[in-house]
Amino acid sequence: MTTLYQKFHQLRSNISDLAYTHAVLNWDMEIYMPRGGSDFRSQQIATIAGMVHDLSTSNEMGDLLHQLAADASLSFIEKRNVQESMRLYERERKLDNDFVKHLSQSISQSYKAWMEAREKNDYLVFAPMLKEVFEMSREKAARYGYSSHPYDALMDEYEPGMTTTRVDEVFREVKPQLSAFLDKIKHSPEPDMSILNGHFDMKAQEELCKLLATGLGFDWNCGRLDVSEHPFTTSFNARDVRITTRYKENNLLESIWGVIHEVGHGLYEQGLPPEQYGLPCGEPVSLSIHESQSRLWENNVGKSFAYIETYWEDFQHAFPENFKGKSAKEFFKALNKVEPNLIRTDSDEVTYHFHILLRYEIEKGLIEGSLDVADLEEIWNYKIKEYLGLDVPNPKVGVLQDIHWSHGSIGYFPTYSLGTFYASQFYHYADKAIPNLQANIEQKNFAPLLGWLRTNIHSLGHQYDSEDLCEKVCGEKLNYKYFDEYIHKKFGQVYEF
Repeated sequence: MTTLYQKFHQLRSNISDLAYTHAVLNWDMEIYMPRGGSDFRSQQIATIAGMVHDLSTSNEMGDLLHQLAADASLSFIEKRNVQESMRLYERERKLDNDFVKHLSQSISQSYKAWMEAREKNDYLVFAPMLKEVFEMSREKAARYGYSSHPYDALMDEYEPGMTTTRVDEVFREVKPQLSAFLDKIKHSPEPDMSILNGHFDMKAQEELCKLLATGLGFDWNCGRLDVSEHPFTTSFNARDVRITTRYKENNLLESIWGVIHEVGHGLYEQGLPPEQYGLPCGEPVSLSIHESQSRLWENNVGKSFAYIETYWEDFQHAFPENFKGKSAKEFFKALNKVEPNLIRTDSDEVTYHFHILLRYEIEKGLIEGSLDVADLEEIWNYKIKEYLGLDVPNPKVGVLQDIHWSHGSIGYFPTYSLGTFYASQFYHYADKAIPNLQANIEQKNFAPLLGWLRTNIHSLGHQYDSEDLCEKVCGEKLNYKYFDEYIHKKFGQVYEF
């Protein structure tokens, strides 16, 4: 390691120190901060965002990167850190400090407006700030530049190298196949859902969530679980990973599988190489790969019959009255019932992707200017009816349900579907590589699967972009067929076809 590279690493570490301080303030704003502090908190977050941007785009950083780019003595990982840092440097140089601070402050105010709009159940409370966020996102896309569609420039923040052309290609394959599969399910006998009815003590839910998280390998010395309006995972380094969930006394599924989902994200963050702190190779590849980890644990493992049967005694112990005389098979079928739902996060594995398609189409339209924020509630309701056959009774369960737009996360939603498809592909290859994977699950032994993920995905950080990583792990790029095979097998068990 050269002295020049060490200097570069130190500068990147300093930038990460500030960026994670920014993240701590955001986490506190959503978990603990009194509402009255929102204006000053927005100012504080904006100030730090400006500092991060100034350091990231400084002449010092540029000089270091250009000198290191010509250094043939660097190792593969060092070269990747320099290459990815150069890509980010050149992109961020296109945004000035005033724009970054203005965007950060607008996002903080937008989040406040979104929360108020949800309380009042009134989209119009949120619309003015949402309009500003999308206007600034369009400006950001224009500043970044793009060759085909402005949405590509925004999506690149979350999924480097991904394009609308590729996403459109994936959804062209997904939409007809999922529609046909959903139609097949509609003509099959429905599972009995009565096992999910009743009151589920919130304290018992919390204890069971912690038990399940521990079983999967979540390290409590390096993580914690809290409650938030919208479940999420955030990380300040591999030794400080925070996950959240929400509890409802009449809905056991939301907390349990919400936690398993966030634990998947948390395990990825805890598995990143700490020696690469501040560098791309110490960070996740992309949001689709991140989502692949949460979906793999939530769906491929957590909603499998093997997992339910393994933990059935624990479920019965937590809720003895609810599950007295009930079987794991009954619970498995009810858990995996396919039925269109207004809420994305409560949706089943089949209809979920229609939610993502809807949001993707809306975001693209708003960014390219073919749709208007003023019409968004009407457009949303129309598409929900078209794709899922549902009527939206109010904006809280419609256009106001997701936090992402209030955070300025435009270009994020496609990663949910891409990540789900990656999850099935990774699980398929893990099953081939790990002897007796199902038997391990039946014995509550998740170490072999976590170890495989740590070796093949987590520990690599951002050495490769998403599809290149997939090809390295699986010998092929993203292939939807593995998700298709997975849902046919699982829901064949549920619906007995």
